[in-house]
Amino acid sequence: MFGKKSRSAWLTGVLTTGVAAGMLTAAPAHAVVGPAAKGGDYTFTAQLDIGGQRSCTGALVDPRWVITAARCFADRPDQSTKVEPGAPKLQTVATIGRTDMSGEEGQTADIVELVPRADRDVVMARLAKPVTGITPVTVAAKAAAQGETLRVTGYGRTEDEWAPERLHSAEFTVKAADTTSLKIDGADPANAAICAGDTGGPAFRTVSGRPELVALNSTSWQAGCFGADAAETRRDATSTRVDDIAAWVQQVRYRPVFAAAPWEKATHIASGYFTGGSAGGTRHMDMIVRWNDAEVTLYQGSDDKDPRHPFSAEYQLAEPPKPPKTSIWQHAKQITGASFGGGTDGLIVRWGDGELTQYTHVDAKGFHGEKMLAKAKNTLWPHAQQITAGRYSANQQRDDLLVTWDDGRVTLHPDLDTNGVADKAQKVLVNKNTTWPHATHISAGEFTGKKTMDLLVRWSDGEATLYPGVDTAGFHGETNVRPRKSYWTNTNAMAGGAYAANDRANDVIIPWANGSVSLYPGVDASGTHEEIKIVN
Repeated sequence: MFGKKSRSAWLTGVLTTGVAAGMLTAAPAHAVVGPAAKGGDYTFTAQLDIGGQRSCTGALVDPRWVITAARCFADRPDQSTKVEPGAPKLQTVATIGRTDMSGEEGQTADIVELVPRADRDVVMARLAKPVTGITPVTVAAKAAAQGETLRVTGYGRTEDEWAPERLHSAEFTVKAADTTSLKIDGADPANAAICAGDTGGPAFRTVSGRPELVALNSTSWQAGCFGADAAETRRDATSTRVDDIAAWVQQVRYRPVFAAAPWEKATHIASGYFTGGSAGGTRHMDMIVRWNDAEVTLYQGSDDKDPRHPFSAEYQLAEPPKPPKTSIWQHAKQITGASFGGGTDGLIVRWGDGELTQYTHVDAKGFHGEKMLAKAKNTLWPHAQQITAGRYSANQQRDDLLVTWDDGRVTLHPDLDTNGVADKAQKVLVNKNTTWPHATHISAGEFTGKKTMDLLVRWSDGEATLYPGVDTAGFHGETNVRPRKSYWTNTNAMAGGAYAANDRANDVIIPWANGSVSLYPGVDASGTHEEIKIVN
């Protein structure tokens, strides 16, 4: 499936430096040295025509995304796999599901965006329109073992054809594996080889009748391929592993979905580890969003440390009501994430009738462990304005509720799971005043590295203030992190969380009234620093 060796391969004989010269052909080349695939087989395999100058193979991993080798789009694929993110330099057309290239089955679409993976020969290519009626291949979660047999498909050259019309496939045996690549050799037929034009093609296993993508064709010695050096006898090849970057693939797939949400309609957001993960782990914090139509969505944190794309999936926790039906979430006035131990994080909700509810655990399947903290139609909690849960007491759980009231009071209710909101446990941090009624949004966070968490307040005039190390004794100083009349007056909601480095909850996420969304990573006492637009 691949082409000539690079100069370094000629000089050193290192197998991993062979390159796909088929990408340098004047016209597209097609196929793997192996039997032609039957019609309808391996339809997730994609043929890529790159500006009429290069030909590669890829695999459909999402209706809008194909994964392939980065070197297919590199300026000098024989020397580097470096590709700049964004639109490809040459117009590229992907054909998916067309086993016989002389036919018209399957679908074609332009590739409009490239997202390269920095540490290996992999790129995700976004299609201009989604593919329908073809099942994408699943990225494997299990690495290939030495001695395992994988099937490889491709549109590159064969033994006797420069540009075959059909998709070909063959079985290869894994000879060795390292952290990013596999060494494979032909198994069935025994003379199978990877030729020019097969670069980026899938190597996969079949489990319970379903293919799982394990690796992508990268380089090969090409013995027996049409146009290859007749003296070359080596048929083995190097494939790039993808099983260990499944989370990255999912994150890239999800990018346009997240960006397409109507963020100007987000009314409340809450942070927490609802789908797994913890501070210092790979998966970042999740975010729950309540929309103005009463729908509630859970956004799963990414496992990749790219602050531009902090989420990788979404789950609908509550549907918008269909008239004449109503939804309880129409009456949610405030929400905040909290941790109560013993599983995933939970949520606290203040309702319009004054009821205060604790959901001890929230996950992708919904809300669990409901506890009523304050009954409906009480005379006190309808006067609460803002709530946020944090670690504000000696208890290490993030289950201390800080509340601002319409008369300016600020109260702290420590250890909700044990004490609830009983008066005897309540601490009054600020007495009645005329300033705190202007606190429009509040959020707990770990911005200053104190023993207890901090409080971030966005005021009605756009000013933002940080109160470090809040505890049962009250506030201990304040720092202005945004000036008065700043554009933070346009916030729809605000939440602190661990969305970038994931070491601690020192990032701030804000959906704006114009539908964009910003992330401020690493907020501290000296300010908000860099703003990253995660939705423009």
